[in-house]
Amino acid sequence: MLSTRQAYGQALVRLAERYDFYVLDADLSKATQTVHFAKQYPKRFIDMGIAESNMMSFAAGLSTCGKPAFASTFAVFAAGRAYDQVRNSIAYANCNVKIGATHGGVLIGADGGSHQCIEDIALMRVIPGMCVFCPADAEETFACVEAALLHPGPVYLRFGRFATPAIYEENDCPFAIGKGTVLRDGTDATIIATGEMVYQAVLAGVELQKLGVSAAVIDMASIKPADEALILKYAAKTGYIVTIEDHNVLGGLGGTVAETLVKRRPVRMDLLGVQDRFGRSGEPPELAKEYGLDCETI
Repeated sequence: MLSTRQAYGQALVRLAERYDFYVLDADLSKATQTVHFAKQYPKRFIDMGIAESNMMSFAAGLSTCGKPAFASTFAVFAAGRAYDQVRNSIAYANCNVKIGATHGGVLIGADGGSHQCIEDIALMRVIPGMCVFCPADAEETFACVEAALLHPGPVYLRFGRFATPAIYEENDCPFAIGKGTVLRDGTDATIIATGEMVYQAVLAGVELQKLGVSAAVIDMASIKPADEALILKYAAKTGYIVTIEDHNVLGGLGGTVAETLVKRRPVRMDLLGVQDRFGRSGEPPELAKEYGLDCETI
């Protein structure tokens, strides 16, 4: 098993053999896993030091020279500390910058509420022109990073800290921008998940089947743009939607799905995730239980 941040580091190295791009980091290359790119492609790597805001503006300027740039740091710094630069230097100018944000959500563990970013998807989703991807496992990470690289504009990529069970077979992930993936069909309810919660949703689908409930499970790695057609299809098919995310229930995946449904096909819906409160220090299994980010809660 790999964490999605480890897969991010591997993806950058793999893609560097075929594409020409720069990678920037803010003194966290070992944690974000960009250290491997730095070792193999030192002339295409820049460590900006503990200066996340400056890194975002520098990446924006660098991208205007004709090559995409990945700017990597923790989610709490990428979406929080550097928000102004992400909004105005990168997105407003439609620069070809990809933000690799690791350590998203409360399940990063003992770092505690100051570093457990639960607002980043919401913050990035409301920026005009910004795509937001949150992969479920290593294979989907590889696909998301390449799709981001080929997309001619700003992309926010969100990654977790700890190893995640595989959802997809090697070289067999159907990720596409603006599309969700049906992992399990169903007729009674639909569970839409993103990131590390996809695995928990799959487990919940199996357990619900034992109880006589046929639950569809959808991996929505592309949160913006989201697969509105797929959301509407399963709302009509099952009449009940549950979203699950390691993020505040306000403004994230749940908000995306709710906004789609309320305009075109309102159905019963429940939003699972962090219930509008800060994170706290703890081991991931303890935090999953505390914040309802597990199969049992679903």
